[in-house]
Amino acid sequence: MSNNKSMTNAEHDRVTEAVRAAEAGTAGEIVTIIADSSDHYLDTALWYAAGAALLTLAFLTAFPGIATCVIETVTGGWVTDVGAMEYFELALAVFVLSFAIVRLILQIPKLRTALTFPRVKSKRVRNRAIDFFKVGAESRTAGRTGILIYLSLAEHRAEIVADEAIHKQVANEVWGEAMVDLLRDVREGRVTDGMVAAVRDVGKILAEYFPRQDVDVNELPDRLIEL
Repeated sequence: MSNNKSMTNAEHDRVTEAVRAAEAGTAGEIVTIIADSSDHYLDTALWYAAGAALLTLAFLTAFPGIATCVIETVTGGWVTDVGAMEYFELALAVFVLSFAIVRLILQIPKLRTALTFPRVKSKRVRNRAIDFFKVGAESRTAGRTGILIYLSLAEHRAEIVADEAIHKQVANEVWGEAMVDLLRDVREGRVTDGMVAAVRDVGKILAEYFPRQDVDVNELPDRLIEL
């Protein structure tokens, strides 16, 4: 599944059924969200554009002879006595032009994402997952047993965010298997399979720590949310 292609109704139904099956054995509630991207990474474009502009200025400073040749070429040889003003005008023009060109190239979202440092992408995905969790799951279950499985396609990253009761009893490392299954299938282009596998793994963990009781009711929607 590409980042610009929506999941079909059948794929949504598969994830929904997986959530229902997983919740059948646990008092926990599972929320599933798939997003094309967790951030626009516009700051990445600005940093690279500024860096390119500064590097170009540094190059002209290190090789002033080149700057002289450029000025003479641009003026058609009419300016041979190159002074501080000419250098300043050239430097300003080069700075603006370099910045504009790189910024224009980085209008491409996929390129901005690819050029963003992995640590930054991981943090943005984590923060977005937490934001969605606060809105869609946190404190909305009677036993504070909501859990979010969040997949961000552009960054190829996933997060599992748990409510207070789950977080107290289940260590973060326990969710590793679910994350591995999810990301493995996503890398191979099987997004729906990965989400279903993650829901299944999470359901098993929740059933172990929070087995279903007769009084439990479904408190959160089972459907997959696609952003």
